[in-house]
Amino acid sequence: MQRHYLDHASTSPLRPEAAAAIRDWLDGPAADPGRVHAEARAVRDAIERAREQVAALLAVRPRQVVFTSGATEAVHTAVWAAMWDRPGGAVLCAGVEHSSVRESSARLAPLVELPVDRLGRVDPAGVDAALGHAGRAASLVHCQWANHEVGTVQPVEEVVERCRRAGVPVHVDAAAACGHLEIGLDDGPEFVSVSAHKLGGPPGVGALVLGRSRRVAPLLVGGQQERGRRAGMENVCGILGFGAAAAALIGDTLGEEAAAARAHTARLVDAALAVPGTVQVGDPDRRLPHLVCIGVEGVEAEPVLLGLDRAGIAAHSGSACASEALEPSPVLAAMGADPNHSLRLSVGWSTSGEDVDAFAGAFGAVVASLRELRA
Repeated sequence: MQRHYLDHASTSPLRPEAAAAIRDWLDGPAADPGRVHAEARAVRDAIERAREQVAALLAVRPRQVVFTSGATEAVHTAVWAAMWDRPGGAVLCAGVEHSSVRESSARLAPLVELPVDRLGRVDPAGVDAALGHAGRAASLVHCQWANHEVGTVQPVEEVVERCRRAGVPVHVDAAAACGHLEIGLDDGPEFVSVSAHKLGGPPGVGALVLGRSRRVAPLLVGGQQERGRRAGMENVCGILGFGAAAAALIGDTLGEEAAAARAHTARLVDAALAVPGTVQVGDPDRRLPHLVCIGVEGVEAEPVLLGLDRAGIAAHSGSACASEALEPSPVLAAMGADPNHSLRLSVGWSTSGEDVDAFAGAFGAVVASLRELRA
């Protein structure tokens, strides 16, 4: 049976450019880039070229990019650094933020909840109110670039500007958006976390992007790698794959892929909403181009996903039964949506029209058979 992968938002297949970069490097010198001999300098040069490629995708200077083991480490580093600089303050965070953002913050500081509307969008006025209450005692404000479960794009620029006026640093989780939307971070927030595997790079590598003048207390200590900002031997193959994937998106490619993704997800939404008792969750317009969330009345997410899987289609849900989590998605709960009846569909660089056709052909029959069983 031919398989159809509609779960790019969880992880996207490795791009050919990234795979080629990794294969080419496997025959290269095995050296510690922190040494002074020729082999080490070759490794260091390769890492710095990759840093330039990632920086170019994000419209920042290369020295602002700190490579990490992924977005989760980047998030933890941002929270740690903010609390190091401003100990004792609260962290402002919406319920729709990723669990790594919320849980890393809750370990170190009291959380002040930022309100969201029914589309999952942060209310800038609510940020103002929270800042007014906390004042300069706040240590950090989180505002994701776009939501990882429903795709809603956040008012990042407005939130950053309000926080800048209040003198409070901002962390932006851009893992879901990077590689799918144009992200210009020059003179932007103090901390931005991104991940390679969400855009067709290898897993196990990401980056924390710092504001131009931002210094950071390292989360990981014991070495001077990454200009003293992150200790530990660099994941050279991962970094080079990340750089190659970023380079593949520079120019017209990102816009072309985004347009294709938006066309694919529009067709997915049309096919899903043709089935009675379904709704789109999140903002239908101001959203990530590659991701949509569908609510299905009358059946839970897990059997829908299993039925689609038997039909050769991979998808995801916010339901606890369909993930590693023990509890349903806090994102959908914060929006007032039912996390046990949601389906997330996401496309990417390798998605074809056949993948969309497969979903359109299978979804209605899967839901109908489950509703019959329930009846």
